[in-house]
Amino acid sequence: MADERHPEGNGGSGDGGGGRQHIVVTYPGYHRAWATWIERRLESHGHRVTLQRWDPSREQPLDEALDDLLLATGQVLLVLSDWFFQLGPRREGEWNTVLRGFVADNAERFAAVNLTNRPLLPATAVLEPVDLWGVSEPEAERRLLSRLALTPASPPRELPYAPGSRYPSDPVEVWGEVPRRNRQFTGRDELLNQLQQRLTDAGQGASACTLVGMSGIGKTQIAAEYAHRFSPDYDVVWWINSDQRNTQRDRFGELAVELGLTDSSEPGERIRSVREALRRGEPYGRWLLVFDGWEETEEAAQYIPQGGTGHVLITSRNRSWRGLTDLVDVSGFRRAESVGYLLRRAPHVSADEADQVALEFNDVPLQMAQAAAWLGESGMEAGEYLRMVRQGGFTEAVDRSVFTDYPESSFTSWSILINKLRQTEPRTVELLTLCSAFAPGRIPIGLVRGLPAEALPENLRWITSDRPAWARALDSLVNYSVLSRDSRGGSHGAGEESGPQQESVHMHRVVHGIVGELTASDDREVYREVVRGLLAEADPGNPEDSRTWPRYAELLPHLGSSGSLSSTAPRTQSLLLNCLRYCHNGGEFRVGAELAEQIRERWSELLPADSGPMLSLATLQGNILRAAGRFREAHELDSARLERLRSAAATDEEQLMTATSCLASDQRFLGQWAEALQMQREVVSTALRLLGPDEWTTLLAHHNLGVGLRLLGRYTEAYEVDLDTLRRRETLLRNRHPDTLSSANACARDLRLMGRYQDALSRQELCVRRHIQVLGPQHPKTLWARHNLLLCERRAGTARQDAGVVLAGLLEQQEKIYGRAHYSTLSLITDYGNQLRRAGDLARARELIDEAENSWRRLLGQAHPVPTAMQTNAGLVLQAEGDRDGALNMFEQALVGTRVLLGDEHPTTLGCALNAACGRNFIGRLDEALELSKETLGRARQVMGEDHPLTLSCQVALAADLRAVREHTEAGKQEEDALQRLTRSLGAQHPHTLSARQRVRPYWDFEPYLG
Repeated sequence: MADERHPEGNGGSGDGGGGRQHIVVTYPGYHRAWATWIERRLESHGHRVTLQRWDPSREQPLDEALDDLLLATGQVLLVLSDWFFQLGPRREGEWNTVLRGFVADNAERFAAVNLTNRPLLPATAVLEPVDLWGVSEPEAERRLLSRLALTPASPPRELPYAPGSRYPSDPVEVWGEVPRRNRQFTGRDELLNQLQQRLTDAGQGASACTLVGMSGIGKTQIAAEYAHRFSPDYDVVWWINSDQRNTQRDRFGELAVELGLTDSSEPGERIRSVREALRRGEPYGRWLLVFDGWEETEEAAQYIPQGGTGHVLITSRNRSWRGLTDLVDVSGFRRAESVGYLLRRAPHVSADEADQVALEFNDVPLQMAQAAAWLGESGMEAGEYLRMVRQGGFTEAVDRSVFTDYPESSFTSWSILINKLRQTEPRTVELLTLCSAFAPGRIPIGLVRGLPAEALPENLRWITSDRPAWARALDSLVNYSVLSRDSRGGSHGAGEESGPQQESVHMHRVVHGIVGELTASDDREVYREVVRGLLAEADPGNPEDSRTWPRYAELLPHLGSSGSLSSTAPRTQSLLLNCLRYCHNGGEFRVGAELAEQIRERWSELLPADSGPMLSLATLQGNILRAAGRFREAHELDSARLERLRSAAATDEEQLMTATSCLASDQRFLGQWAEALQMQREVVSTALRLLGPDEWTTLLAHHNLGVGLRLLGRYTEAYEVDLDTLRRRETLLRNRHPDTLSSANACARDLRLMGRYQDALSRQELCVRRHIQVLGPQHPKTLWARHNLLLCERRAGTARQDAGVVLAGLLEQQEKIYGRAHYSTLSLITDYGNQLRRAGDLARARELIDEAENSWRRLLGQAHPVPTAMQTNAGLVLQAEGDRDGALNMFEQALVGTRVLLGDEHPTTLGCALNAACGRNFIGRLDEALELSKETLGRARQVMGEDHPLTLSCQVALAADLRAVREHTEAGKQEEDALQRLTRSLGAQHPHTLSARQRVRPYWDFEPYLG
């Protein structure tokens, strides 16, 4: 019967009894995922589907817009929800009239599915919508086919994978705290579809887009809507708040646990493992990362996977993302979107009035949300509202200079709202003023409920006792679009349930600025004091434990806005110092250095320079500056502190010891190695007297003493100190403690420098295994241990074939943790360059060695042993390239410089002399070469011992210089003795022994080390 009435190709639907039918699926952009799923299921049963996103303009009559849909052949399936009937937007009366008239007259052409459990318009009964809300996928498919009178195919056709094929009601495998879906989200369909197309069409490894635009333009809302709307395209959707670097780092790293990659708490390892897993597409290949509020582009490579089949979406005000990602400009609403948004939230407003409001606020989404919320909640007539806004009668004194992108009327609008709340909901204003005492962005407002009532001023005690009033005040602020609820419960432990104290909200930075100005007179300092108290109460108290770092990352942004930096309360000062310890332990050196300087500026006006907090601040600030490679600043700070302590009438010996230790560390980095060793001996002596041999501080002092001895080339003494420290730490801390691992690493390095290559290798292999077990493979200390292992393998003659590849990998990981110019990264660059030179890749080797030498010089200055000795590495590259004159020039400069800075007998000077003698020989200055070789061998035997590999290299070089001047008998004696010693100490097959037997001239390459 149906076929006879409506044969396919003549506007009919077909009977579904086996013929291939055509269905037009009509949907609002909000339900794109459902429309795609319906399309896929119908196609699997052999039918042809056309998707039609339907958002007719308000000016087009509704029956005309629906009649346009009937121009296509087949049945029209409407994807309905309460949202659908706000399209346009249109009044309920218009919809009911059309449904009862035009749609009823063409009922056989229309069908519908319902996606909501909320009531639809009564007249939708004519569409006989089938309910798909809250049912399983098989049941939804059965109901869909039944409503369209289609017979299921047996079996359904298997379709190739396409984005959006997952059943929309099925949850994403990993869903990472995307903001709640905004039920008031309006328009932006073209932009969202463009965004999806750009991400999908991008080449592998380049699927990244950045939404750029001014504050308040709606970038975050668009990103959130994209994540919800296109979630069936992905297995992983992970939201990362990126306005604070430490928050971004911690949030990104948390994905490692969700993906089952690692249980390590070390941020660098987590970040690397996540990035690598996403790049490989394991365990999930379809992923979406959203970085919200990411302004700095420098660390993009650390987070964005370079490959894979996933997508990256960034929101930012910074246009510098161009070139790194695809840029999508976000402007204000189109006027139709502004009007539609206002009409939905304030139904009593006419379309013309909505147009005037939109014009008044330049279609800026943030301001449109506030205006719509006010009109919708208050019921005020739009004309009256516009009159008040334009007259500015409610405007208070506000500094608008920082909000130049917003029209004057925006401030009046907010003033109207706050004055109304003062009159009708005073507790809501109290809560709002409290929120404005935090920093903008994510506000852990629930922390206030953990304070005892007596810790709050009288007007805020209701917060802890009256839960309904708390809920009403929060709801009111959310309804008025002042705040949005944060999807995240807070930084609490895995075993701790989320509750009121983990509640958090989000306040846009522009809203925060305006509200802060408008509430500035409302006893602001009282509210800031409350925030200071709750921040101090929330201090985990153990910044050395990486499990507490997410909490510190959460508290850190609010220190300035709450006035904590100027507080004299001991608990608040303790919080500030713990935040600095967190920055140091967590590698947040830039943030830590800025925070420390801000604290110093405030405390210098409040506290004596020799007070306990100021002394602790000096220690922490120096540690952070030193770890960041800002050695001179640290030295200046620590020198001034030590001078003050020494000149004081009464000084705490422990404080003096700490200050001395810090200054000794600065001196080691600055190349003042002899002075540093002397000061470190003072520290050890004081620690032994005050604290005893087994106390943590004493053991640290001994460890640093070993560093100082090693820098001066006194390797045997360093080993004795390090070995004693290692034994004590193994007894007191056990062998898996990070401090014990540091001592084990130091002992292996000593052994290698002493020429005991096999012993060093054996120790370092075990050391690396324990580093990986305890700290994880990507921890900075583990990277250093692996670096040291490669050097041990090379010296022991068991160098890996892929040593260059391993060094390149270590360099990449190190750079992502500390950056390219950090001293630990420069050490790797140097050793990687030396390795490439040995492998014959001279162009790349020269590039890296030159980069390292210049960077060392910028970091440490001209008169420092490290950049001075780096010239010998540069000379080795030139020599390998055939530039013997250039090589000798570099060798001689290195030798002169190290003699001045380190003395004639330092191992580094001896190595530079070995290379300089070679350079002289190669250009025919044979007598000078012989003289230098004799002198160097004598000093090496005295300093290093007769069987040390460096000494034996000097002996082999001397034999070569003797042969060059035809002293063959003496040359033979020296060569034979050296070979016997090499065979006895290193083995007959060691590369040094084989090279000596083949009369290959030995060389020495410099390995920079700062402790």
